[in-house]
Amino acid sequence: MKTFIFGTLRRLDGAGEWLGLLSLRLLLAWDFFESGLEKLHGDNWFADIQDAFPFPFNLLPPAVSWQMATWFELAGGVALLIGFGTRFFSVSLGVLTVVAIAAVHWPGEWQTFAELMMGYGFTDHGYGNFKLPVIFLGMLLPLILLGPGKLSVDACLRRRCQPTEREPTQRCPKTC
Repeated sequence: MKTFIFGTLRRLDGAGEWLGLLSLRLLLAWDFFESGLEKLHGDNWFADIQDAFPFPFNLLPPAVSWQMATWFELAGGVALLIGFGTRFFSVSLGVLTVVAIAAVHWPGEWQTFAELMMGYGFTDHGYGNFKLPVIFLGMLLPLILLGPGKLSVDACLRRRCQPTEREPTQRCPKTC
């Protein structure tokens, strides 16, 4: 029984190296890309909230902020989908998410921690709604720290460009 349990856990660990981080990438890719499409086809409402953006983003013109958010969400969504530049786009989308929390999702006023936590929800009843963006930050953190996982363009590039013991001077072997 012990052999069966440890063998099963070892196989799950192996599958997790290929699929665990992929699931995070796919969920985040879908949501950020969808948000980027909404901005691409919608009207710029950043002028209404520009003062709520944290420094230095509050110094940018609303049109520039809108374009940056739109294209980082679209490009970041595609990049996460295929696992290319995963750490860069995870950090970029994390910064974008922090700005969104500060400008859109954080409660306008709160006096106590209990009042603040009323905003930790999915709907805004006058208390903010920062739960989903905080969950996104939690999902981005493993991608920043661990990378995209084995089923990604980044992992393929790393395997191709990592020198082997037999060929320490060769930079990019031809196999992926």
